[in-house]
Amino acid sequence: MDTNRDLKRSPRSEFVAGVRAELPILLGVVPFGMIYGALAVGAGLSVGAAMAMSSIVFAGSAQFVGVQLIHAGAPGMVIVFTTFIVNLRHILYSASIAPYLAQLSHRWKWLLAYLLTDEAYAVTITRYNQESASAVKSANRHWYLLGAGLAMWSTWQVSTAAGIFLGAQVPSSWSLDFTIALTFIALVVPALRDRPSVAAALSAGVIAVLAFGLPYKLGLIVAAISGMAVGLWVEARLLSTGRRHERGDSR
Repeated sequence: MDTNRDLKRSPRSEFVAGVRAELPILLGVVPFGMIYGALAVGAGLSVGAAMAMSSIVFAGSAQFVGVQLIHAGAPGMVIVFTTFIVNLRHILYSASIAPYLAQLSHRWKWLLAYLLTDEAYAVTITRYNQESASAVKSANRHWYLLGAGLAMWSTWQVSTAAGIFLGAQVPSSWSLDFTIALTFIALVVPALRDRPSVAAALSAGVIAVLAFGLPYKLGLIVAAISGMAVGLWVEARLLSTGRRHERGDSR
């Protein structure tokens, strides 16, 4: 039966599935990485420092913010604090995905935590949620995240290097920065499957635009918290309405 095959997925098959799921997203990641590489060198970072930031920090939005602050001559503590704020969303990712990986060793958790980016999280949590809905569990599901994460990591390193060495050759009229927004839209849209998630996304988007001018990129945090609050409120309202219908209460 299909269920038995699912239960016996090998590490290799899970790894390959993760890589394949990540491939469409990587088309938007390449220009994103190239833009970062070009900006990093333009901001005064050495080639080694620019590459080190991609391999150690490995967080696109935080790297963009960090490079801008470095170029502006901001104090080190301001740079650290601001990039920390920008990356707070990863706490939400970790909390969401942790129940699926609770049985892993600390080494596995450290590795997967390092590889947990927006793009890797999006395809992985979708797969894990589908798995939960079908009541089928794969003992090797962590290899799926490893495949998605490594595909993302490798592409980010290569595209950063391309941006560093070739960025100056790309005409500014190409305006490749629009691909950043397209990449994140591609990540969000497939996850909007019910009213709470749609409400959360819309409210977070509106708040992000309205709060764009807040210092230290705090608008992102305000938008994330607002989106979660609206999503939870809508979900609670739907549950409450469902209970009233079950009781035959029309109020």
